[in-house]
Amino acid sequence: MNPDDPLLQILACPLDKGPLHLVVHEEERLGHSGADAARAPESLYNPRLHRRYPIVDGIPQLLPSSGEQVTEDEHVKLSALLRKSDS
Repeated sequence: MNPDDPLLQILACPLDKGPLHLVVHEEERLGHSGADAARAPESLYNPRLHRRYPIVDGIPQLLPSSGEQVTEDEHVKLSALLRKSDS
């Protein structure tokens, strides 16, 4: 998904109806393996609820059951990525 995609402006979290942020997981794009190797290379993140929604084959999976709660450590990492991409 392209960060400039107008669809990102209208997508909302299915739980709190707030905005979502595109996160590109570079380690998966580069083919590195690890504990999160099965995770989609892109996801939409809700920092208010600490929930991540996968993007599979370019399609955001926005059912409440598709979202995954992230740990506090992961939230800190994702928040840093979002701040970096806003700069």
